Amino acid sequence: MTRPTPKEIKPMAQVAGVPVDDEIATRISNSIGPAFEGFSAIAGTLPFDLEPALYPIAQTLKVSK
Repeated sequence: MTRPTPKEIKPMAQVAGVPVDDEIATRISNSIGPAFEGFSAIAGTLPFDLEPALYPIAQTLKVSK
């Protein structure tokens, strides 16, 4: 897992329906970059997915007891 660049963030935002300009993509990259760098040493070893797109689904699943 590597720090996303503004060039990678723009199309991801567009697909999500939130188009951003170059300045905003750079700000996003700068703000989330440290988190990616912090997890880089253990990336791929964690028992969960760092990509948050499925979090709302996981949070609303009803588990039967």
